[in-house]
Amino acid sequence: MNYFTRVAAFVLVLFSSQVMAEKVAVLGVEEALLSSDAAQSFREELKKEFADDEKQLVSLEKQARELRDKLQKNAGLASEDDLKQMRMQFQKAFGEYQRRGQALQQQRGEREKAFFAEMRPRLDKAIRSLIESEGYDVILSKQATVYTAESADLTSRVIDLLNQQ
Repeated sequence: MNYFTRVAAFVLVLFSSQVMAEKVAVLGVEEALLSSDAAQSFREELKKEFADDEKQLVSLEKQARELRDKLQKNAGLASEDDLKQMRMQFQKAFGEYQRRGQALQQQRGEREKAFFAEMRPRLDKAIRSLIESEGYDVILSKQATVYTAESADLTSRVIDLLNQQ
């Protein structure tokens, strides 16, 4: 055995006895939040809230596409002034489409951020309740694990607790 292997084995033995946890589980935090009844209601509310904006955005996209197609079709046939006017119309429609799309995306992002901030205390309460009632020593992020037995996954139980609140 070379020197580095012996040192590694010694360190492993030394620290393994100190980091033993009796009860370990995993939790998909985002999965739990997004699978809750509150998240489903929020998605439906968001869909209703932004339905008109979505329709307008689709209409703007269609308008920009039609203008682009018209410009491409008439590229060799129209006068330079007509082409210039068509380009300006297309750029205006496309710019408006992009501006509104970005604004809509930003509004949705802000609403989602507010929802997660509102849900965070409820999530913490559900997790604390499981820790206290079942005595978990460690709860790891589900995304950070390579393998986990289904019995060690607390995600569905946290979803149930969130839905009860």
